Amino acid sequence: MKTRATTILTVRHQGVVAMGGDGQVTVGNSIMKGDATKIRSLMEGKVLVGFAGATADAFSLLERFEVKLKDYPQNVPRAAIELAKEWRTDRALRRLEALMAVVDAENTLLVTGNGDVIQPTDDVLGIGSGGSYAVAAARGLLAHSKLSAEEIVRNSLEIAAGIDIYTNTNIVVEKLACES
Repeated sequence: MKTRATTILTVRHQGVVAMGGDGQVTVGNSIMKGDATKIRSLMEGKVLVGFAGATADAFSLLERFEVKLKDYPQNVPRAAIELAKEWRTDRALRRLEALMAVVDAENTLLVTGNGDVIQPTDDVLGIGSGGSYAVAAARGLLAHSKLSAEEIVRNSLEIAAGIDIYTNTNIVVEKLACES
């Protein structure tokens, strides 16, 4: 049975970066949990990480990312690159099926097991089954509303939940002050 879960969205807007995620975890054709928390705060609240994919894999990566952040505390992109390199080259880690969205005051990053560390041009990033829907909604709201970053994330995730069957409206949003 395949586990499906998660829509994570991050938006950087008006001096704030917000990251939100829904709470649904689906196994096969059944919703197994509706209130999962898929966002973690690291480095005493200076870094937010959202994850999509197999839960155990995501937690393994989160723990390894925390170690990399301790090795490079002032350089989140470098920590992400070091994790991606290890993820891609380590025989056991290569099998992990997850994605991570990482934000701090300066950076919005997608980290994958293919060795990718990507910073989106427009500082809008979505991952997981409803990620594309949430990104489309966020871009529309950014262009045509005066909503805050937090409101854009929440509204976009609600729109995604209305389209994607693996996303629900039990939404958690965290935010950080940022430099843009």
